[in-house]
Amino acid sequence: MSITINPLAPSKAAFYSAILPGLGQAYNKSYWKIPILYAGLGISIYSYAFNQREYTNFRNEYKRRLDGTYDPNHPIFGALDNDRLISGQKFYQKNRDLSMLMTVGIYILNIVNANVDAHLDQFNVNDNLSVKPQLFQNELNNEQNISLLLNYTF
Repeated sequence: MSITINPLAPSKAAFYSAILPGLGQAYNKSYWKIPILYAGLGISIYSYAFNQREYTNFRNEYKRRLDGTYDPNHPIFGALDNDRLISGQKFYQKNRDLSMLMTVGIYILNIVNANVDAHLDQFNVNDNLSVKPQLFQNELNNEQNISLLLNYTF
């Protein structure tokens, strides 16, 4: 029984994942990873959109304050002073940037995972090369000892 090794499979899986996230996992038949990938991407993209929206709200209110066209009875921003509006902008801007970094990280991790999974799919695992734990009785003090047995058969 010989297994044919396709040297282009890892690069093909990485290319598919770069085109459409999750396609490389489908190519590798690791279907269970696709929902996890899309959940991570969905959460990070939603976080980016939420933080961008809040950043824009704080920035627009600060601009209205500088123009003198703001509503002092606004239910959210009415009780805030300019320093709090600026710190709110910085807070949501930092979280927005972290969300974008998280999205890019998940996308890159998707590509790397597809590549590594395709490499490991072709990894030769048979009985000719094996590592097995072994228990044996020590003859000097009559205690159980644990060892690793490495076998390589030509």
